[in-house]
This record gives sequence, structure tokens and C-alpha cells, in this order.
Amino acid sequence: MTPARPTSHELIELVFDEGSFRSWDVAPLTVAAPESPYAVELAAAAERAGTDESIVTGEALIHGHRCAVILGEFRFLAGSIGRAAAERITLAFERATRERLPLFAAPASGGTRMQEGTPAFVTMVKITAAVTAYKRRHLPYITYLRHPTTGGVLASWGSTGHVTVAEPGATIGFLGARVYEALYGQPFPAGVQTAENLWDKGLVDAVLPAEALRDTAARFLDLVMAPRDLDHVPDLPRVPLPDIPAWDSIERSRRPDRPGLRALLKLGATDVLPLFGTGDGEWDRTMFLALARFDGTPCVVLGNDRRAERSEPPLSPSGLRVARRGMRLATELGLPFVSVIDTAGAALSKEAEEGGMAGEIARCLADLVALEVATLCVLLGQGTGGGALALMPADRVLAAQHSWLSPLPPEGASAILFRTADRAPELAAQQRVRSVDLLADGIIDRIVAEEPDAADEPEAFCRRMSQAIRHELAVLSGVSTADRLHDRAARYRAL
Repeated sequence: MTPARPTSHELIELVFDEGSFRSWDVAPLTVAAPESPYAVELAAAAERAGTDESIVTGEALIHGHRCAVILGEFRFLAGSIGRAAAERITLAFERATRERLPLFAAPASGGTRMQEGTPAFVTMVKITAAVTAYKRRHLPYITYLRHPTTGGVLASWGSTGHVTVAEPGATIGFLGARVYEALYGQPFPAGVQTAENLWDKGLVDAVLPAEALRDTAARFLDLVMAPRDLDHVPDLPRVPLPDIPAWDSIERSRRPDRPGLRALLKLGATDVLPLFGTGDGEWDRTMFLALARFDGTPCVVLGNDRRAERSEPPLSPSGLRVARRGMRLATELGLPFVSVIDTAGAALSKEAEEGGMAGEIARCLADLVALEVATLCVLLGQGTGGGALALMPADRVLAAQHSWLSPLPPEGASAILFRTADRAPELAAQQRVRSVDLLADGIIDRIVAEEPDAADEPEAFCRRMSQAIRHELAVLSGVSTADRLHDRAARYRAL
């Protein structure tokens, strides 16, 4: 049975606060000569759809948040985008930019309107320019890809949201299946252009029915639009730390019941909205990306998921591309970026080499040292190799007491130097991998105590760490961008 697909009017009722929608639309551009066959076709489409074009724009409230709205109407000539629809989309982005409004877009379109040919086709460029100008103002953009969203619509404004959600079972893709069959004489492979497949490939963040959109959109807006409470800097008590041998800390960091990033967010953050994949067709499950808030401070959080590392292949180049998506997201939304290190190491494999592991590490390092937003790194547990180092450059670095950082697992370093792993404890001490050594060497800035082990007090430890995160973000908020970038460059130059 084909699922019911909401029209633009029905979507307004489902997503926005009751009675809050206000149209921005005026009469569309005249694109057809009076009485011409195309003019007759447009009039018939308007009567059938109940809208004067394939795009409806306006403003509405989502849980009290005022936002700009762009909705596709598929019943109007299959939602195709001609010059009038493109102008309406562009005007909506421009107004949202002027009024500094978040934007909710829900396309449903077969792509460019064939009746208008190339002049309609190239309007995708001006739409993209308007989207780019909008995002440059650090304004949040959420898209809901409905059935179908294809062609130039997906290749411009449909695939550029900060958060991208898709309608269950929706056909989403660049190439129309009918076009493929006409050109190549065979059907397009089944199951490729589906919302669920795109989620599995890391191209959308969620697959949700329209009925669930209001709450998800509200959570996103709550996170990124709420006033930032950065005036109060919480006090951090100074706790004397016992002198624990490096190998003891390494063994504690490897306990399977040690709290990782997910536990930190669950127990220490006030709200979390997970995001998935790179947005470019990849998804490494060992890397977790989310929007989160620590008390009143929203941020982008990216880090190793120790739970996934136990069941999934090791950190891959695509995992570092997830990290770089997080950095872009933080930049575009003007939010602090928090990286969390807790990894046994990146993949050592043919696939990792051919996938450009070394280059991705280099690009992560380059992006982080130059990122304009405030950055904070949390060394939460294991910190092995380049996969850990790729997430480390930051304005401030916190470390859990039993976390550590090393170019290789101590067993591997021992094997290189002594042709046996048996001397790993000795080598761990020599290499100064433990948190107290990292602090003394100026590599980290603060140690968060474990009393005596995070695995034995997960809730208390996560709350202590979240308080430290909140403290550091509050301190960084009082520093100008120019001063932060200067201090960050000086910090790493002095190593």
C-alpha cells in the first residue's frame, strides 16, 4: 500500500504551531504568454494543487521559534522548479538572511521544469548563491526531503541543510529512474534512491514521518537558537592526584565498563541531537557526531565511540571525514567545537591506505588549527596514534586522569624497540603518555580526577567532566576570535 504523502498545506498543519503560518508569497513571475499552451497548463496545475506555483514560502513558529519556511508542492507539475519557483525560493532565503531567521525547507520535486528548458535549469545557480549567503551568516538550516526529491533540487538547496531528514520510503536521488532507463535501456538498480538507503550510507541524518518533524526541528532550534548562558563560569575544585604508574592508567582506560562519549553526553549534557555520516555517502560508526548543550552552552560534539569500537572495524578515513563535517557544522552555525578522544587507534589496512588515511589526518589537523570558532578537546580514555592526534588541536585540552596519548599502543612501541610486547609497561613510563606527564609538558591544560576510576563512578565522573567542559567553554567565550587564534598558534608553536 502506497503511504499517504502530505501536501504542502497538510505539512503546515503537521509541523508548525497551530495558526502560526504566514505566507510571504506574491503573484508569481509571468513565464508564459497569455492563452499559450503552457499558460493553460499552469492554470490547470494551480487548480489541481491549490497553490499558484510549485513552491510555497512564508514564516511560522516551531515550538515558539520563528522560522522561514519553503515547501514544495508536488501536485503542481510534479513539484518542478521553473523561473517563478526559483525566484520565490531565492527571495525566501534572502528575506530569512535579512531577518536572521532559521529556515525549514521541505522540497518535493522531480527537478527542473522541462517546459522552461535551460533558463529554468540555470536558476539553480542563483538559488545556491542565496543559500551560501544565508549560511555565511551562521543561521541554522534544516531540510526535510520528501517523496520525491530529485535532480537539480537535490543538487542545490535540497542537500545543503545543517540537519537533513528524509520522509520514509521517499525516492531521493540525482538522476530520474525514467531518464536512466531511456538513456541506457535498462532499469535503474532498485533500492538505491530510497531514504532508508541514503541514511545507511550517511547521506541523511534521520528518516522520520512528518508527524515526528515538529519535535525534531524544535530540538534542533532549541540547541542552536537558545540564548547562550556564558556569563557564569563554574568553579572547578582542585583535587590532589595520586602518582599512578602509566601502565596502571592504560589498563584502567581499557576497562570495557569505562564511560565513553555516549555516557558523557547522556549523564553530563542537557540535550543531545545525534547526526549521522559525512553527508557525502560515508558513515563510520566509530565516530559519533552530535549537537549538544552543556547547561546553557550549545556546541558541536565529535568523538570516538568506544562502544562502537568493540563491534565495528577500527577508525577509518571516512571517520575523519565525519569529523571534518562536524568542523564545518560548527563553523557554519558559529558554535564551539568539542572533540573527544577515546580510541585504540585507526585502521591499519589496505582499505585505509587506499582511502587516504594519512591525508585525512593531515586535513583534520590543518582544519582544527585554523578553525575560527572556539575549540575544546577532551582526552577521555585511550589516545592511540594519528587517529587520536587528528582530533587534538584545540584552544584548551582537558584530560581524564587515566587517559593517555601515545604514537602507538605501548605494546607496539615495545615491539619496535625490543622485538617483544613484554616491555610495554616500562616503555609507557618512558614515553610520558599519562595525563600528569602531558600536563607537565604543556600538551594538556587540566586533569579531571577519577575517584579512583571512572568505571567505578560513571555518573559522578561524567558530571565532573561536563562541569569542566562548561567551565572551559565559558572562559573561551570571553576571548575574541583574533586573540584565540593568536593564542592557539602560540600554544602549538611552543611545543
